[in-house]
Amino acid sequence: MNEFEGKKYFKPSEVAEFLRVSPVTVRQLSQKGAIESVSTPGGHRRYLFKHIESFARQRNIPLALKTTVGLRVLIVDDDQQLAQYLNELLQDCKEVDATRIANDGFRAGTLLYTFEPHIVLLDLRMPYVDGFSACRDIKSGQLTKDVRVIAMSGFYSNENIQHIIQAGAEDCLRKPFTPEEL
Repeated sequence: MNEFEGKKYFKPSEVAEFLRVSPVTVRQLSQKGAIESVSTPGGHRRYLFKHIESFARQRNIPLALKTTVGLRVLIVDDDQQLAQYLNELLQDCKEVDATRIANDGFRAGTLLYTFEPHIVLLDLRMPYVDGFSACRDIKSGQLTKDVRVIAMSGFYSNENIQHIIQAGAEDCLRKPFTPEEL
């Protein structure tokens, strides 16, 4: 299994890089049904790696793959100081290529589709959209269901842990936590 398979949807420009063609060519191939794609809620095409690989294999096209793929982490917390601290901490982590911060649910929703994170660090209590609803939305979306969600809470309780795990999170960290716990 390739390191990309099933982990991320790719944009037409990224597929074009893999195939060494223009993004316009990728879009035309999609319209003809040669490369399977899905549409985002905004109508943009996205591609699973297995579909790109299948297309290339059928046509004996070698893929131009990057040798390393680091993690993209989205930090969702209305506590701006904590979010900035986590951002700086993760930037020093060799496995992390990029981080973004969202201080509210609306910004987080936008970044899910533009930044395409592998992992979301999600505060449970935020204004407008709580972490439970946000987690359910992430895990129910066709393009975001494979995103790993790690919840964070200063209101750590067995009930909160149970609810966020049921919503799809992998774990819940008690605030404050140490860099080692993260």
